Amino acid sequence: MKHIMSLSTCLCAFLLCFTTSAHAADAYENYVKSSKDFKRVKQDKDWAYKAWPSWIYMPWYYQWGIGQTDEGGKFCQEMGYNGAFTDHGNTKYLDWINKYKLRFYNDHTAGKGDLLLYHKKKKDVDSLKKNLPGTGMRRVPVNEALYKKLTGLMDKRIKGLKSSPYRSAYSLDDEISWGSFIRPTMWRITDDKVYREWLKEVYGASNAPANPGWIGYNNLRPKLKGWKLKDFDCSQLMNQWSFNDSHWNNFLGRLVEFGNSVDPDIPVGFVGAQSPNAFGGYDYAKIMRKVQFVEAYGLDDTQNVIRSFNPKQALPIVSTHFHKTANDTIWQCWYSLAKGNRGHIGWVQAWFDGKTPKPWHAQVAPHYLEAGQKIGPLLAKAEYIDDNVAVYYSHASIQMGWILDAESHGKTWPNRNGDPKRSTYSVGMRAWRKMLQDEGLQFTFINYVDVIQDGGIPKKYKTLILPAVYCLSDVEIKHIKKFVENGGTLVADFMPALFDQHGKARKDGGGLDDVFGVKHDMNMSAKDVFGDTLWVEVNQDVCWSEAGKYNAFLTKKTTCKKDGSGFNVAVKAMKVNNHNKVGKGNAYLLNLSPQWYNAYRQNNDNAGMAKRSTFIDPVKSSGVKRWVSIPDAGSDAANYEIAYWEKEGRTILFVVTNPDSTKTSLGGGNSKGLKTNKANVTLTFDKTMKNVVNERTGKKLKNGKEFKFSWQQPEALVISFDGHPYK
Repeated sequence: MKHIMSLSTCLCAFLLCFTTSAHAADAYENYVKSSKDFKRVKQDKDWAYKAWPSWIYMPWYYQWGIGQTDEGGKFCQEMGYNGAFTDHGNTKYLDWINKYKLRFYNDHTAGKGDLLLYHKKKKDVDSLKKNLPGTGMRRVPVNEALYKKLTGLMDKRIKGLKSSPYRSAYSLDDEISWGSFIRPTMWRITDDKVYREWLKEVYGASNAPANPGWIGYNNLRPKLKGWKLKDFDCSQLMNQWSFNDSHWNNFLGRLVEFGNSVDPDIPVGFVGAQSPNAFGGYDYAKIMRKVQFVEAYGLDDTQNVIRSFNPKQALPIVSTHFHKTANDTIWQCWYSLAKGNRGHIGWVQAWFDGKTPKPWHAQVAPHYLEAGQKIGPLLAKAEYIDDNVAVYYSHASIQMGWILDAESHGKTWPNRNGDPKRSTYSVGMRAWRKMLQDEGLQFTFINYVDVIQDGGIPKKYKTLILPAVYCLSDVEIKHIKKFVENGGTLVADFMPALFDQHGKARKDGGGLDDVFGVKHDMNMSAKDVFGDTLWVEVNQDVCWSEAGKYNAFLTKKTTCKKDGSGFNVAVKAMKVNNHNKVGKGNAYLLNLSPQWYNAYRQNNDNAGMAKRSTFIDPVKSSGVKRWVSIPDAGSDAANYEIAYWEKEGRTILFVVTNPDSTKTSLGGGNSKGLKTNKANVTLTFDKTMKNVVNERTGKKLKNGKEFKFSWQQPEALVISFDGHPYK
């Protein structure tokens, strides 16, 4: 009997141990699948389009010299400014807005200064100086008291505006952040007890850090030089950031739902959205589940991410507009429209001489009128078409990237800003975007949440790209491996999956090493990667003023080794262009950084741009290919981009020029090096297109494979035809 009981006890103990281990392994997957952190607010397509039915230009009335008068209303109608703006729930101009039927958004619906803490205000500066190196509490804690305060403001302001049939969106506030924009801030944003409960949810109750504390970057920075890969453990800091992101975006989601309870018909969100970043709450896999309306800065980076995570392009996404020149303004209108933008919020500065509109308005007006009255309605409820290429969005990798990038600053790291111009993720991702666009391949970002919740990489994708994806969880790795085994093509630039989702090193090599057929040596130190002293390609402190000037950015005081392909080698002891066959699929680890493509493109170096084949050939090896091009583009129409949408059995196609563009944390999207000449081009398809219509002129074109156009390059060519381009 004792012997039987002993066996039974051992068996129970074994089963308990196995169950506990399995539970621990599944804890993160369970968290992503079930946590409120990833629950969506209402995001119904028909509902959102009813409130925001077309393309809308909403002037922000700073220096609006013409006034809210009949003269001002006539100006709006004639110039294509079909939208309006109210602030803090002020109803002063509501009768005028209603009279001229201007759809409007309300800014600062939840006040100003609680969701936005500004690094130029004395009280915020003092708090930042005190807490940046350390770990202080956010000057305005994100808690129930703040929720009560902000919902009180929202209730009053929304009720005051509900009478207008032209309300289209409520913005909680402008340039919001749990820190200050996306500047480095080590704040705790709420009570620690909530943080500990969150850790139990993420790790599982039995595996959560018992007393995590709260650290700053100074706790990690000195270790980076001495650490080998296997020593890395950035989990304490990355967990803090992830918790702040979750708590912050859940708070925003609650405010959005409160706004819906007061006015059920109108989307709620925010304006002034920053680039993806370790700081401020800008994990877009979380953000895009908690809002219904966003104005985002950056026409070719942030907006591509948001467009990808916007479910079926249901939600109104707009951009800020600063006027520089008429051609640039025309380009912003058409390029943003081609990429799914539903309007502009315009900074009205120097628009008037007194009350007299400046002449450029008349140059721009036909384009705004066409966008609002013809092409915007044409695109209503259309869905974006990609070329079966997916780019992986790993927010943990963005966090790890910041940790590695910021080391170059030493003790001055609290002054770091401008990540979108400098960071390994942002600049490398920019190179990937431009290579794909220049190659004629459209893509979609897919994020870690969707992959985990939906059970893997969507079957439609033939190629999956991992751009500087340092960090992956076990469950993500499982799904990516399955994607390759089932016939997908996996392409990574460098150092994929060396760390888990918390920033902790994988002791036995990268989590995808077996897929790529390589073995990362986890005894490597910084001297074994890129240059001699840092873990990253560019000393971003030394090259601070060279940001955006890509050739200088990559050559100033560098010891990186450029491969014969024209790109810098990442892991020095590892060969480049690794290819491995896995199941039915293929995996390519290039062991190269794509950043040099930015320099080649900026310098109009055609030979250098042709070197993108090193990155693009593996992408195309899956069978993805361009199906429409302009073979006769020549240098006068180089760097064009073709984007396409599907609606009611037809494809809507845009040809736009794709120059560099600029932005800051305060907005922008202006072009650099915009081509303004008229080019004669032949749009060429790989099969006969039927019932083709020039949507800008209304002219029906003959069925065929080639169509000749005279293209004024700041504008867009817009045509439509029957069917899907390649189904």
